[in-house]
Amino acid sequence: MNIEKEKHTNRLAHEKSPYLLQHAGNPVDWYPWGEEAFEKARKENKPILVSIGYSTCHWCHVMERESFSIPETAEVMNTNLVCIKVDREERPDIDEIYMTAVTAMTGSGGWPLNVFLTPELKPFYGGTYFPPERRWGQPGWKEIVTSIGTSWNDPEGRKKILSSAAELTGRLHRHFSQPGGDDAPDISALDKGFEVFQADYETQYGGFARSPKFPMPVIHNFLLRYHRFASQNGREKKAGKALEMSLNSLRFMAGGGIHDHIGGGFHRYSTDERWHIPHFEKMLYDNAQLIVSYCEAYQITGDDFFADTARLTIDYVLRDMMYGSGGFYSAEDADSLPQEPVEKSGSTGHAHKVEGAFYVWTDNEIRKHFSKETAEIFIYRYGIKKNGNARSDPQNEFSGKNILYTANTITETAKKFKKSQKEIASVLDTAKQTLFKARSQRHRPHLDDKILTSWNGLMITACARAYQVLGDETYKDAGIKTAAFLRENLYDHSKRLLYRRWREGDRSVNGMADDYAFLARGLIDLYEATFDIQWLEWSMELAGELVKRFYDAQEGGFFTTAAGHDSNLIMRVKSDYDNVEPSASSVAVSVLHRIAQFTDNRHFREYADTTLRYYQTRMETQPRVFPQMLVALADVMTKPYQIIIAGNEHKPDTRALIGKVYSRYLPNKVIIVLNGAAREKLTPHLPFTET
Repeated sequence: MNIEKEKHTNRLAHEKSPYLLQHAGNPVDWYPWGEEAFEKARKENKPILVSIGYSTCHWCHVMERESFSIPETAEVMNTNLVCIKVDREERPDIDEIYMTAVTAMTGSGGWPLNVFLTPELKPFYGGTYFPPERRWGQPGWKEIVTSIGTSWNDPEGRKKILSSAAELTGRLHRHFSQPGGDDAPDISALDKGFEVFQADYETQYGGFARSPKFPMPVIHNFLLRYHRFASQNGREKKAGKALEMSLNSLRFMAGGGIHDHIGGGFHRYSTDERWHIPHFEKMLYDNAQLIVSYCEAYQITGDDFFADTARLTIDYVLRDMMYGSGGFYSAEDADSLPQEPVEKSGSTGHAHKVEGAFYVWTDNEIRKHFSKETAEIFIYRYGIKKNGNARSDPQNEFSGKNILYTANTITETAKKFKKSQKEIASVLDTAKQTLFKARSQRHRPHLDDKILTSWNGLMITACARAYQVLGDETYKDAGIKTAAFLRENLYDHSKRLLYRRWREGDRSVNGMADDYAFLARGLIDLYEATFDIQWLEWSMELAGELVKRFYDAQEGGFFTTAAGHDSNLIMRVKSDYDNVEPSASSVAVSVLHRIAQFTDNRHFREYADTTLRYYQTRMETQPRVFPQMLVALADVMTKPYQIIIAGNEHKPDTRALIGKVYSRYLPNKVIIVLNGAAREKLTPHLPFTET
């Protein structure tokens, strides 16, 4: 128990965000984002600290433990600043603006994000993690806060701060106000995108950077889509290379420590080039998208390795991250309490959680659970070393520990131990079950149990696609259950308004563009898995609201927030770049294009085309930040497959025909089963279905 948190309670105690609640016991006088904090800053004429993070962020925990929990540090912060905490998962609109500002100032970003603002909310200084004292060439946190307070209270110093804030805010406005292109969408941008990712590709271990390495499903979406495009357009060599880059990367990821070989699922990213040493957060958005990547790889190759990885991943999410009434939680933490006696951190009385404690193993722990032969087989397969296989990290938390990875193939293991591959696979499966049970006795990582609409939209897509490809009804049922939960708890039918977050019966924050776009796409996918017309109808409704609330009618593209979303935002920005999540604009183009295939809605086609035109120049010059937009470009610019099956989807012959469609990788398709309800709803839009 954190003793200091028993002494102090600040305003965050009234919030629902798990991240804000983690800081509710700090001696820092934290405010949530809102008018109360801004009024205090104006009244007392103080600069503002906006500290942004999320509840499963390792370095957020470190900074909280080292700085925000220390009374002396808190006193310096409270004296010099008005301090605001923001959950970046609930408020990506705030995060996007100030992350861009810090990146412009420092050349990099990340979380925790600590940005200093004038009382008018204009940024003038910031960074990510700061140590408590000067270390690693970085100034200490107290030193920074004291210096900012001194400068602000000096007339000349304040003048410089205000000038810097005005200049940086001007740069932000220019950055977020880039004019769109006038050229018609050009399919040649796909080739340029392929060339960039080919240049970025790391040939030894896969992926598209040396280190750190993120899974980046949006890149796999593009490469697999480009593979099909190139195969059909006389670019066979490029098609083969695109497929090779994606499949190799997916194999290395699944074999690395970034993959949880005992319980399934993927951690957030790898700190090294071999995918071995992860930051151990498990994020819903990563796992949802990777399920789709591995399913598509299986459709293309027929290789059970990809199907097995997809199955292990979705089984993990359904087991450990699903709310009972439907809907999926956001994340599991990187840190947890170790099994050995709890350490104390300085004078704070912290129970010191350790990164990866739930997932790592010593050689002795492995050996005590198995016979000698089974232990040796497992140790050989997963790279276990007596003194640990994980290099030292800055906090030395992995010393002597092993992070499982596939050091040797099943074939190599079978040869070494003179057994058949089937025997080795059986031994390993039983061993993993044993370790799963043993691991379940450990202290589990913190679960961020808020339910986010956008990420649940991604997961509905994953459930629908996994059912289509892997054939397990459980996955389809989970998608249906989640869609029903969101409609019941996060949608105001009378206003056609989505909310972003639900937790403990409370819904909050008006939905943003990604909430509407990701959920609309998920519902289309759910329709194509169930052929229940209600999901397609709701998707159409959400697509209409997506355009109404977020579409830029002047230029094209989609703003992150609706007009009037929050008057305290210093600017209204667009959801542009495809990163660990796709951008709202990229997904919106695909959604509008797909619904146009179902309904022949020419307006939706025009919105999609205008958005592609808006991004055309940047897709050609900066393709590495637009991989999902390139996927949308390929879909809009190539001939779609419109597959219409007349019949009852529950009858064996119809199911067999649908199964044939599901078994193939057909990215640019819509599939309609004309049962009675669908015929009634779709015939007015698609008259040819009447015959």
